[in-house]
Amino acid sequence: MNAYLDIVLRSVAVYLFMLIAIRLFGKKELSQLNTADIILVLLISNSVQNAMVGSNSSLEGGLVAALVLFVLNFILKKIMFKSKTVTQLLQDKPEILIHDGIIDFKALAKLEISSPELEEVIREHGVEHFTDVKLAMMEIDGNISVISGDKTLKQTRHKRKIHKTLGTINN
Repeated sequence: MNAYLDIVLRSVAVYLFMLIAIRLFGKKELSQLNTADIILVLLISNSVQNAMVGSNSSLEGGLVAALVLFVLNFILKKIMFKSKTVTQLLQDKPEILIHDGIIDFKALAKLEISSPELEEVIREHGVEHFTDVKLAMMEIDGNISVISGDKTLKQTRHKRKIHKTLGTINN
């Protein structure tokens, strides 16, 4: 088999494996990296490098593997943009953690978020107590967004105009 075709196939296999592994281990892991998580990411990248390029340690081999990963990621994002089914398969739905000051402990348990972690996120958003939270959600990217019930909260609005004929968005 052609050495570069071998790299392409290996890179595709590693990409798919990592996609499935990240989906199975959850979105929380992506947004809240601690020291152990960073070490894990570095070790995984080092271990899968050999799986992608095999015995080919040339510059060209590494560039082919990197190009394949970029192309796969680009294609996957395009497919997810066009297919709701694929998006639902690969991404979790947002989860409500607090609604009108009431914590959903079942959602916290499901997502393995401790009360101190949630309290920390609330404080990071400038809210003192969970009863002051109008809505807190675990977003699909693993981040927690918090909206307070504070009447003085200023929200910025961003208008987007869509030109149907050109298919472009103007801000």
